[in-house]
Amino acid sequence: QVQLVESGGGLVQPGGSLRLSCVASRIFIRIYTMGWYRQAPGKQRELVATITRGYSENYADSVKGRFMISRDNAKNTVYLQMNSLKPEDTAVYYCNARSSSTPDNYWGQGTQVTVSS
Repeated sequence: QVQLVESGGGLVQPGGSLRLSCVASRIFIRIYTMGWYRQAPGKQRELVATITRGYSENYADSVKGRFMISRDNAKNTVYLQMNSLKPEDTAVYYCNARSSSTPDNYWGQGTQVTVSS
């Protein structure tokens, strides 16, 4: 069974930083577009950032210049470095693995990020 396991969430003050990690098992992430999405209470899940097999990155406008996605295929892990965090970044953050050539689309269980003073 494919698993994506997120970690690194927590409580941080505004202006602080966090680094999320997502470790995949039973798939090789090198063939997938990897992404981070988030869902705040009462809101729909939204894209935060994606990184393709060819390392092309895409970001939501709300996080551009503050967040950075990266991948380490050797470790089967994708990261999200989040800087200058704002209260509106508070959400559950989900890792996603999506294939461009098959219907494969996998989700992690999510990790909570809370930005509050």
